Order: sequence, then C-alpha cells, then structure tokens
Amino acid sequence: MTGEADVLVQVEGRTGRLVLNRPKALNALSHSMVLRIAQALTAWRDDPAVEAVVISGAGERGLCAGGDIRAIHADVRAGGTASADFWRDEYRLNALIARYPKPYVALMDGIVMGGGVGISAHGTVRVVTERSRVAMPETGIGFVPDVGGTYLLGRAPGELGTHLALTGVAVGAGDALLCGLADHFAPAERLGALVADLARRPVPDALAAHADRAPAGELAAHREWIDDCYAADTVEDIVARLLRSGVPAAKEAAQTLAAKSPTALKVTLAALRRARSLGPLERVLEQEYRVSCAALASPDLVEGIRAQVIDKDRSPRWSPADLAQVRDEDVARYFAPLGPGRELALSAPGSPR
Repeated sequence: MTGEADVLVQVEGRTGRLVLNRPKALNALSHSMVLRIAQALTAWRDDPAVEAVVISGAGERGLCAGGDIRAIHADVRAGGTASADFWRDEYRLNALIARYPKPYVALMDGIVMGGGVGISAHGTVRVVTERSRVAMPETGIGFVPDVGGTYLLGRAPGELGTHLALTGVAVGAGDALLCGLADHFAPAERLGALVADLARRPVPDALAAHADRAPAGELAAHREWIDDCYAADTVEDIVARLLRSGVPAAKEAAQTLAAKSPTALKVTLAALRRARSLGPLERVLEQEYRVSCAALASPDLVEGIRAQVIDKDRSPRWSPADLAQVRDEDVARYFAPLGPGRELALSAPGSPR
C-alpha cells in the first residue's frame, strides 16, 4: 500500500482500501489521519474504478480507540487551537462518510471507541465480530460523546442510547446491532476472506458469503429497567431511579455514573435529548462542535485525561464534584453560539447552506 504511514491507502479490485496504521496506539486518530481519509474518500467519490470503500485497522486489537487524547490534553494545557481544528475536520469527515454515495464498509473488529465510532458507525455497511467492543466512553474523561455519537445513541431503541452515553460502557456485537451501531456480524477469522471478496464481488454478494448470526447480546434482557430509569428528566432522577429499582445491574450502573464527571453527565443528557429533535446528522454535529469547544474551557477535560491516560491513577478530581453543584446555566454554556466565523457549518440534504 502507498500513502502516509498512519493511514495506508490502496485500490484493490473494486474497492478503495483504508487501513488505520497505528496499532501500538490502538489506531488512535490524529489530525493528519483524518485529513488523509477525507482526501482519499474525496478522490474515490467520482472514480468509476472504485465501487466501494473498505476501512479497517492494523493489528489485532481494534479498528480505532478514538482520537489522540494525549494531544488534546497537551493542547488544552497550552491554550492552543489544535483540538478545535481537529474536531472541525473530524466532524466534517463524519458527515462525508454518512453521505458517501458509494458503499462504505467498516470492519468494526476489536476496540471501536469514540472517534472510531465516528469513522465506522455512520457508514452504510458496518460489520462487527465476536471481538468487537463498541463504546462512547467520553464522560469518563470529563468530555461528551461527539463524532455524531449523540445522533446515533439518541436513535437507539428506548433509552439504551442514554444508558450507553452516560455510563460509557462497551458493548459487544449483539448489542451493537440492537442499538443500531452496526448492521452485520461476521466471525473475525472470516474478515480476510470478506475483504478479498469485496475486491471482486458486489458488496451484497460478499456479505452474503461471510455474514453470520451474531452472538446474543445482554441489553435486551435489561430493557425494562433501562427504559424506565433513563427516561427521567435529570441525571439526579436517573441515579435515584437506578438505586430504587432493586435490580443489581441498575445499582451497578448508578455506581458507574458516580465515577463520571458530573458536568459531563448533565451536558451529555442535554445533548442527547436535544439531538433527537435537531434533524439530520449535520445539525447534531454542529451542536457537538459547540459542546466540544466549550469543554476545552472546563477543568474536567484536562483532569479526566490526566487521571485516565497521563498519570493513570484513575482518581479524577472533578469540579464541581457532585451533580447538585452543576447548575442549569453551567450546562447551557456548552450550547451557546461560538461566534462569527467559529461555528461548524455543514451542508445537509434539503439545507439552504
């Protein structure tokens, strides 16, 4: 393959192949990788030799663990603009993938988190395996689900998406399918053959030859308490319902929430609820860009990354430290306009932009 080392790019038969090539970093996305992927997709969009695009990750551990949060930590501490610049191009890429005119096949093998969801779950063909672990774990670092995550999770059945967004828990293949984050299951051992078939056969034919029945998920058995508890209007009420339910798994969920950033939890709930009424993905990405940029001024983002990735003490000191101290105006600040020239303005079908 040719191209930059961190993204391998090649045309193989009928397909344009993209391989994220940072296996030691779980293929975490850098700004240059985002730009390289967008460049390739733009070139292939009108290339008659490329009938479909296939994206995968190098190594055995996963497609992509998300954005490079160490770089975000350094940028925030330095007061730079690199994170906002990265998100602007990343969210544009998410929109490009969602509207891509050719089949976009994402092999969601292994770890697929954060930005990894953004470059896969907006595709037209999303394949999970028995090794898949799909998550939007942002609340654990004082951040809020982005890359269209609030769009995707806001459309999951019932309140499953709210549960996943607030707790940040990872789900396997069966639950990814249930929540609308994936379409097909294929055993990991068949992925090589699937890629080879995609290069020589139409996408439906290749999928039919290799797709299989997914292992049973876990979330369906918990729908009753999840839908009841997470339908509450506030995070405080959600936690109270979880603790009152008498269901051990619900109590565990409440304990999980207690470890997350209180501010991030409240902003995430608001972002999800707003996303459900915003319409197309592009409008949600615009909202997420406001939220993400606002998070740069929050002490929780730097502290969350420090605790989870830099010092790895897993003991973040959130500010404010509890839900009751997070005011409505604190949440509203995340959704405030950024000002002239700073907004993310995306075109969507039927949009006058």
